Amino acid sequence: QVLLRESGPGLVRASQTLSLTCTVSGASIATLPYIWKWARQPPGKGLEWVGATTWSGSTSFEPSFLGRASISRDTSKNQFTLQLRSVTPEDTAVYYCGNGMSMDGKLDARGQGIQVTVSS
Repeated sequence: QVLLRESGPGLVRASQTLSLTCTVSGASIATLPYIWKWARQPPGKGLEWVGATTWSGSTSFEPSFLGRASISRDTSKNQFTLQLRSVTPEDTAVYYCGNGMSMDGKLDARGQGIQVTVSS
């Protein structure tokens, strides 16, 4: 069973960089078959795909996050980290890490989510 847990700050000031880490157990982020993903759900809206990283470390992002988001990995800790730069209040959301078999926002397994609020 794959388990994921998000960690990071619950409150970030506008213009700062948000950094969230996902700790994975039950599978290695450095081997096939999974793609490791970040998604978010703003208040009153549906789930939005942010981006993902593969077993080899390559990344892909939803176009609206290009240039502002990055995903890095620490394979020794089986963790991957989302950094979102220049945040605004519109980035306020519940952020989820998860996995899947395709490069999109579909999450086969996900963590419980972490509420992030961006203050202006």
